[in-house]
Amino acid sequence: MESNKEFDLVLLGPTGYTGKFCAEHIVKHCPTNLKWALAGRSVQKIETAAKELRAINPDRTEPDIVVVQLNRKELDPLMQRTKIVINCVGPYHLYSTPVVESCANNGTHYVDATGETPWVKHIIEKYHETAKSNGAVIIPSVGMESAPADILAWSLVKRVRGDLSSDTKEVISAIDEIKSSGPSGGTLDTVLTTLDTLTFSDMLKSFDPYALAASKPPRNVPSEPLVEKVLGVRSVRDLGTLTTSPSGIADITIVHRSSTLMPELYGPRFHFRQFVRVRNALVGALFHIGFMLGLALLIIPPVRTLVRKFIFAPGQGPRKEDSTHDRVEYRAIATADQKTATPRRVFGKLTYEGSMYVMTGLLLAEAAMVILEDAEQVKRVSRGGIVTSATMGQAFVDRLDKVGCHIETQIFDN
Repeated sequence: MESNKEFDLVLLGPTGYTGKFCAEHIVKHCPTNLKWALAGRSVQKIETAAKELRAINPDRTEPDIVVVQLNRKELDPLMQRTKIVINCVGPYHLYSTPVVESCANNGTHYVDATGETPWVKHIIEKYHETAKSNGAVIIPSVGMESAPADILAWSLVKRVRGDLSSDTKEVISAIDEIKSSGPSGGTLDTVLTTLDTLTFSDMLKSFDPYALAASKPPRNVPSEPLVEKVLGVRSVRDLGTLTTSPSGIADITIVHRSSTLMPELYGPRFHFRQFVRVRNALVGALFHIGFMLGLALLIIPPVRTLVRKFIFAPGQGPRKEDSTHDRVEYRAIATADQKTATPRRVFGKLTYEGSMYVMTGLLLAEAAMVILEDAEQVKRVSRGGIVTSATMGQAFVDRLDKVGCHIETQIFDN
């Protein structure tokens, strides 16, 4: 690590639901000599969080406490002292644009856990070139949306390239199993406030699979049959019966940004799709219709007002003991771009046992460590600026494996 800045890492928002899990992971798994700080708007809340962390591991270097308001006047001095920021302050579209701006202007690296595609599109358009010119690596969406899908797709593409010496034509990914104790108040509040502030035009743009792409989309992307679009159900060999994924749009746009940032790895005709596995076609159709109907209802302001009365408040969520049996498994199939009737295929699987929010915390912390240890490699691969989890490559995969998030790939015989 470089040593010319006061802080290796600043965790912004350590008292929120996800921020607490991220802080705990840092204390348990990151180097004990890490020079780090907890930053936020309330000194009392941060001091309480620091005390709780001290009890987990009293032998490590304690974090400094920094009180900062989310404006340029207070953020710039902090960013000038910091190598990388982990930002857990959401909803990101409401609070975190100044954080990205300050990191881009000051050449400070950055990761967050947003799933807000319209906001990611906004910060790319405004700050990508500035961040790139100042040497900053800025990676949004390093949480459940959309790091697992992104790094699994990268692992498959790498296997196709390495073992089959081929571009990849397609990756179809599915959440094969998910057991979750439920969403946090912050996640639900983000959905509602996004709908509060998003114009219909911006919402339509965010549904474009290539909304975040770094270059023009490939030509002749296969279109889905009408019946699959209407009912949301399709059967995919080796993955089963699949339907619409609530996180699909966020995941698809991020993976397509990865593929267009690294075209020499993915290939010029690559495209990606994301689904959820279901027991049968009827369940899949009902899930799809219910999801689309629920989304349509949430567009109506009085419905959002009513929903707010029944959800966790921001900063709250399921109790840790309720997450004991939580797990998630992604499965995916990559098809090589080969001129043959039966192109080779590669199967991949990502598994994690535990809370989805604990997983998000470890994804953020481990991503930050990858960048701290070799930011130059990430910049060589991605060309810098606002990039994706996949640009961290094998270093990220290896770190995740050590903390319980496992990725496997194998080549299938046709």
